[in-house]
Amino acid sequence: MKLTLNVFELASAAGFTCDIDPALVSTISNMYTDKTSVDEEYKLTFLLLVYIGVSLPSQALDPNSIYSRAHGGHNNNIHCLAVAINQLAAAMFASQSQNIEQQLKEFLLLASATLLQLGQNVERVEVKNRDSVYLLLHMIVEQSPFLSLDMLERCFPYVLLRNSYREVYKSCVLLQADA
Repeated sequence: MKLTLNVFELASAAGFTCDIDPALVSTISNMYTDKTSVDEEYKLTFLLLVYIGVSLPSQALDPNSIYSRAHGGHNNNIHCLAVAINQLAAAMFASQSQNIEQQLKEFLLLASATLLQLGQNVERVEVKNRDSVYLLLHMIVEQSPFLSLDMLERCFPYVLLRNSYREVYKSCVLLQADA
């Protein structure tokens, strides 16, 4: 991992994009104190991802979580979470010498399960922006160098993503027709 980070640091200095941000890894590594163990840091990192995964369905309650086709993102910028989750998870787990792909797979399983529970809710108020939040899960996988669409389909049915894209784009067409 140390050699990989050195190569990424050179590539980053040359202006290339890297799967793991070496500056972020260095900053996170410097934040560790002597009082915390590696196991404790791992638990805190994983708990952060659990919190994010469990809180994704709450974004469906926010009326600004609607996906805007014209802007290519969500009105409240939750699409930025995809980049943040991937970059922070990669940097935190790299600084702890953990398997990044395995940890992000576990996050994907958890996030998928919580979003699937959102789909079982019959109250229309809580599922208003469900389709837009499903697209966020797809964005997380698309922007990750460690996750693939095959991994996503193992834990989240592709038919839900397809229907979500259709519903979001259909609502965009309806809004344009009303204007």
